[in-house]
Amino acid sequence: MKDAGPDEVTVLLAKWRQGSEDAQERLMEVVQSELRRLAASYLRRERPGHTLQPTAVVNEAYLRLMPQRGVRWENRAHFFGIAAKMMRRVLADHARRKRHATTSVGDGL
Repeated sequence: MKDAGPDEVTVLLAKWRQGSEDAQERLMEVVQSELRRLAASYLRRERPGHTLQPTAVVNEAYLRLMPQRGVRWENRAHFFGIAAKMMRRVLADHARRKRHATTSVGDGL
């Protein structure tokens, strides 16, 4: 699918804020490939053997973004900035959980 232009994303964000579920679905369709590319670039910076895939990072970030309907999205850049921050948080949370699981196993011995 062809990436959406800045105007289409901005219009979809406004419609989503007004409660349009169709706009929410279309928004995800048009931004998903770019979000996946961004997630892949973040994952390349992670330790070798990382278990997350770009699609999983995007999906988790999407779940965190959906409650943000009331945000006054300024434009496409604003949306992608927040989405990027959410993806970095997904990676940080995943690393924390992995680290905690490793230390918890060691504590039981």
